[in-house]
Parts: sequence; structure tokens; C-alpha cells
Amino acid sequence: MGSRSVDGSSAGGETDRRDPLPQTGKSGLAAVLHRALQGAVHRLDGASAVVYLLEEDGNHLRTAMIGGSPPSAFTLPGRMPLDASYASARALASGNVEVLTDPDVIEGEPGDGAPYPYLAVAAPVTAPGHRFGAVTVLRVETNGPCTAADAEAMRDIGDGLALDLAALAEEGVAVVPGHMPVLVPVFSAHAENRTPGWGIPDVPGSAGMSLVYPMRRLADMLNRATTMDHIVRAARFCVMTPFHAQALALVSAREGRLWVLGHTGDSSDIARNLHGAVLDDSTPAAKCVRDRPVFISQPSSDESRTEVYLPLLSSRHTMDVPPAQGTGVVGLCCLTFESTRDFPPEERAILSMMAGSLGAAVERVELSRQQRAAAETLQRQLLPPTLSELPRLTTTARYRPAVVTSEAGGDWYDVITLPDDRVVLVVGDVEGHSMESAAVMGQVRSALVAYVTEGHRPAAVIDRTSRWLTAMGAGLLVTCCVVALDTVGGMADVALAGHPEPLVLLPDGSTDVLDAPANVPLGVTAEAGYLGREHSLVPRSVIMLYSDGLLDWSTADPTAGARALLGSGDPAAPSDLEELADQLIADTSGPQHRRDDAVVLLARCEPVHGEVVPRTDSLRIQRRDLRGVRTARDFVDDRMRAWGLTDMADSLQLVVSEIVTNALVHAGSDVELRLRVFAERIRVEVRDSASNPPVPSPLSLSEEGLSQAEHGRGLFIVDALTEGWKSYPNGRGKTVSLDVLIPDT
Repeated sequence: MGSRSVDGSSAGGETDRRDPLPQTGKSGLAAVLHRALQGAVHRLDGASAVVYLLEEDGNHLRTAMIGGSPPSAFTLPGRMPLDASYASARALASGNVEVLTDPDVIEGEPGDGAPYPYLAVAAPVTAPGHRFGAVTVLRVETNGPCTAADAEAMRDIGDGLALDLAALAEEGVAVVPGHMPVLVPVFSAHAENRTPGWGIPDVPGSAGMSLVYPMRRLADMLNRATTMDHIVRAARFCVMTPFHAQALALVSAREGRLWVLGHTGDSSDIARNLHGAVLDDSTPAAKCVRDRPVFISQPSSDESRTEVYLPLLSSRHTMDVPPAQGTGVVGLCCLTFESTRDFPPEERAILSMMAGSLGAAVERVELSRQQRAAAETLQRQLLPPTLSELPRLTTTARYRPAVVTSEAGGDWYDVITLPDDRVVLVVGDVEGHSMESAAVMGQVRSALVAYVTEGHRPAAVIDRTSRWLTAMGAGLLVTCCVVALDTVGGMADVALAGHPEPLVLLPDGSTDVLDAPANVPLGVTAEAGYLGREHSLVPRSVIMLYSDGLLDWSTADPTAGARALLGSGDPAAPSDLEELADQLIADTSGPQHRRDDAVVLLARCEPVHGEVVPRTDSLRIQRRDLRGVRTARDFVDDRMRAWGLTDMADSLQLVVSEIVTNALVHAGSDVELRLRVFAERIRVEVRDSASNPPVPSPLSLSEEGLSQAEHGRGLFIVDALTEGWKSYPNGRGKTVSLDVLIPDT
């Protein structure tokens, strides 16, 4: 007679021997296991019980059947090696009843750290000639310690189960666990009195199911979370609100400090106290980071308060899959309550499991954010650090990475100056989002700059670049737009390589298209050469080059959509290109539609006929230059005297020294100072390689935080002496710009 698997099918048949255990009658394996679990829960007043059976290879124990009520039933590990520290593995190894109060014991005094809320009592399931596994009961800690009578009862249950399993084995039944365990409801006499406030009293299973439901909702919401804001909202809905907490904060632990990732509720105080705090061994947060939940009640005549610190990690009590090497506590979840309260064991178990889910989600989102930041850094390093400018042309650019991918994109822009007041504007897009796309982008940009510098017209530039790219065998298509501008004559020579046509915003607020033959993308072999077209521009016209990622991917007519976007603002907006650029990059579809990165390059033709041509000059200061601020002041004084604006030298020197000092101290990079004099104002621009804006984080409210922020009395001085300042990104960092009005003489 052939052996039978757990579900009773023939070993030689097609049924998987690892299928879940079905109910096969009183003499079947499932009935034997069920009877043992009922006896264990009732005799030891347990919350849950489990039978672990050896896998076929004999190296691991796996859950065969779990009996009890949630949430305790879901804290049991599904699989463990024979040398694990769990009570079940210890019982099988020693042949004795084993009692374990916490599977993860931390050395030292636990203090306020809350241990595992269940007492595990395990007995081996062995018989002469047979070694099956172990049976384990979880008891809530409030039921008291395991007595000698309890241990004897577990021994009897284990021995009785072993005899029944040996009899089945003699009949040819394969006593092995299924792929997934069978769960059966088994309730002790006091099951519904352990967790007041949840479910309906005296209805078996109601409290446990009510506790588990928010955890299930949390898991579903976290599966869809792509940002830290999504995680915080899920935690508020499924953790903070059901447990009636006053505030919640999610905090990461890095390099010996805590950093708030997000917070909600009445959480200003805890966010301020935790953000940037040093991990000291005496703090509750430090105990929590050592993988120990901490519950602190602070009764007071003035204000009672309870604080809960939960480690954010994938709990070893709930995860079968071993964690990756090096993973552990990624942070903590802090909850505060308006009054003192106790946490029954079942609530502590649910909170720990919820923290495990939050930890996995935080780690995933943070990893994605880091990958996206690395890709964006690579992308920005391949963009020009600053834009070249001529007295008759003002330029600015914006780059916005895609949201739905963490890979590097291939969009770029460039401004190349040539002799005789000529300048070439370039915007391009390499297909795909990958390191290869970014690498090809860098190569194509270099090739375009080389051909432009040689003096070729735009059509010839893209023709030569296309042939070079084809010879390189890059395998990726590239689109681009090249516009050569004569800033004196006001002529624009436009050539395209499968790219959107550039647009122009006229002084009256209307828009037009600088049309040119579309041609084919770079890298495509074409029989005919590339063609371009010339246009005449009026003074104060604004040219916009852009990539197609600027628009919603579903836009039917991209050119019409771009024209509508360019012309949607205030007609006076072109007076400040930075505001116009911010408007263009912000007035787009939501993050869920940002499938592609995008660039915008703007250039305004300044007036030349009978009007004052803007004067401009710049100074570059090396990082750590101790005399850099004094050099900047001398530069401003010299330029003001040369331009006949001596009366403004003192106030402008003060403004420049404050901004340059901030850049040198906080950016840690070279600093470029640029002055531009218009008819009615002076524009000051200070560029560095740091992307952080010159304002403190809302959480950096301590003196330590303020000391690291580009803020303080210096910017108040700047506010008082200027028409206001602003910060915006440039190719590799940020630019702080401000305007100082020229007084009427």
C-alpha cells in the first residue's frame, strides 16, 4: 500500500504533498492535530496553540495547524531551523518541556521595555522510533508563570499526540506539514476578557477580529504607499486613530541620531524633541532602537501622559523569510496619549506587528528615495553647473525628475556662448530611464558642444552629431532642439531632431511657434540631410525650449498644450524669468502622471535699439577661501564705481557679504557671484552646489538645528535692504537671487 500525504492523496499521484491540511475525519491527521490543540488551549488557558512538524528533509520545523484566536495566532513563526531559540525548537532538541518568556532576550535590565506579551510553553512530540516535532501554547503574561502542573499537562499532550501520529505513520500516512497551516478557532474560557474595548463582550473571537482588522487595512494601504506621506496617512488611519492616540511620529535612526520622517496629530512637541536628537543609552528611543518596545506612563497632577516607542522592523515573530544581512531596526514609531493607560498583551502584540509592517514600508520607500536621489544627482552632474549669459540675453532653466521611476533620465539643456554676441540654446532627450540613458546623454551633450564650438549652424550640428551617434552604436534614440541666436540682430536659427518645436512668448503676452522641419531623431540613418529654419525675434521676447515630459503624457496636441501653458500666466511675468520658469515647471499634471523627467530652458532677448543694454559681470570664489567675502565686497565696490552707481556700493556690499558668507559656510562648494544692472534695478545672483534652500527646516527649531541652517539675522538684513530674495535650483545646486532698486536721481 502506497504512503499517503497529509491530505490523504496517494504519494504517487499528482496532488502536492505540501497542500494545506484538510479535515479528513476523526482518524485523519487533521483531526488528531485539532484534538491536541484544543486540549492544549483549554488545559493551559492559552491564547493560541500550534503544532510544528518536521519537514521532509528533517532540518526545519513548519507550522502544521494553529488553533486559537487572533492576534496571538499571527505572532507565531511559520518556519524555524532546529537550532533556533524558539521554545518549540528547544523542546524538540532537548526532549523536555521548554518555557520561554521572550524569543528575543536583550541583555541588561529591561526597564520600561515591554517583552513579548506571551509566555511560550512547548513540549516535544516524540515516540519510540519517531521524531515528529513539537506542540506549543501561547499564554498571556497576565495568566501567571508556568507551574509544574502546567508543564506536566504539556508533557501529557505532547506524548499523547506522538502516540496518535505514530499510529497514523504505521498506517502509511505521511506525517509532514502542509505548505500553509490550517487555522481553527479555539477559545479558552477567559479569551474575551483579555482585551477590553475591542469587539463585543462575550462573543468569542470578536475582540481578536476587531484588533486584527486595522492591521489588515494597514498592510493593504502600505502595499500601495510610494511616499512617506502615504505611510504617515496610513499610520494615522490604522494605528493612531483606532488606539485613540494624540500624536504619531515616524522616525529614522541614522549615524547615532534620530530624524523625523513624518508626523501627524498634535505632534509638534514630539517632532521637535526627536528630530536630530542624539541616541543616548538612557533615553526610551535608544531602548527602542535596540529592538525593544517601550511603554511609559507619566501620571501627574498637572498633566498625565503616556508615550509608546515601537521599533520599526520586520518582526521576527511574524516573518518566515530571513531578513537580509545587515537589516535591523530602521527607526521607531512614537505614539503619545493624553492620559495614562495600560496596554493589554493583545494590544501590544498588534502594535508590534503593525510596527513591523511600517518598518518594511519605511525601508522600501526610503530605499526608493535614496535611489531616486542618486539618479537625480547623477543627472544634475551631467547638466551644466551654470548657464552662460550675454549682456543682451538672460537665461534660466529648470530640471524636474520623473516621479514614477528611480532611474536616471536622459533630458538635458545647455547654453553655449560664441564670439560676436552669439549664443546657442540646446534641449535634448535620450530615450529610457537608466544609467545607459544618462551616459549617452553626457556623450551627446559633449559632441553637440564640440560641433557648436567649431562654428557649424544648428542643422549641421545635429547632422554631424547623428552620424557620430550612429557610428558609436549607442542603440538609443535621442531627440534635440538647437537654436542659434544672434543677440544683436535678433535672428534665431532653429533645427530639430524629432523634438518639440521651441515656443516664443511675445511682449504683448501672445505666443508663437518657432517652426522648423521635424527631421528624424539622432541615431537614425536618414537619406536626406537635416534642415533648419530662421526666425526674426523682437526685443523682450522669451524663447522656451522644453522636453515632452513637461506636459501630461495623455495630451493630444503637445504643441498646443505647451503654448497654453506658456501663455497662461500674467503678461508681466516675463519681466522675471525665474518666476516664469517656476510657474511652467509647477503648473503641470500631478505626480502620478510624471512618467518622464522634464527640462525647461528660457531665454529673453533684451532690448538694443535706443535702450540701455544691461551690464553684467561675475566673480568666482573658491571653496574655503578665507578672503572670499572680502574679495566679493571689493568686486561689488569696483563694479558700482565703474557703472556710475557709487551711492549703492555700501548697501550692496552688505547684502552680498551676507549671501556669499552663507554660501561659503553651508554649501561647501565654489561660489559664483553675478551682477546684472537693468534700467531700474540691480540683480544679484549667488550660485553654489548645495540644493538645500537657504531657510531652516520646520523641524529645525532647536539652537543646534538653527546653527546648521542658512538663516538668522543675516537674511533679515537682506530682507530690509532689497525687494525680497528667492532661491531656485540651477544645474548642480541652487541660486539665491535678489533685486535692489536703483533710486531715482
